[in-house]
Amino acid sequence: MWRVVSCRSIFGQSAETSDFIVDCLLDWWQTHQHQYPDIRELAIDLDGGSAVRSNRTQFIKRLVQFVQTTGLRVRLIYYPPYHSKYNPIERCWAALENYWNGALLNTIEDALAWAANMTWKGISPLVQLVEGIYPKQVSVPKAELAEYQQYWHRSETLPKWDVLVTPS
Repeated sequence: MWRVVSCRSIFGQSAETSDFIVDCLLDWWQTHQHQYPDIRELAIDLDGGSAVRSNRTQFIKRLVQFVQTTGLRVRLIYYPPYHSKYNPIERCWAALENYWNGALLNTIEDALAWAANMTWKGISPLVQLVEGIYPKQVSVPKAELAEYQQYWHRSETLPKWDVLVTPS
């Protein structure tokens, strides 16, 4: 079993949307897939944020498209509310906030520079600025959504916290 752990700080000047999240995931995979030639499934830890909720229609559509494009299975593991202390990315962000120590981040360049120079558990984050505008509140009509939901499998025991997305 492989475990890929990285601290990646992605900055954007647009809304954090399902499209933004999946575009960043696709970019990460296309950049790093050569390092993991035997990977067939990604396990992704998520919070309950609005862009990545398991009932968000645009997230379902885009993640199924990601899975179809890459051929990977993706397991979404959701942390329940108020359990962020168990989520590694939350600890990474906490380290970044401590590192900033109240510094004024007046420009995107300042924020990127601060983020690029911090470390967490000896690891420097990958810092990236994503350009472009991501519109909010994009949703998929029910008739179209049915096409994507056939690849969206909720766990029988933990349907709210464990979802497996499979390619055809």
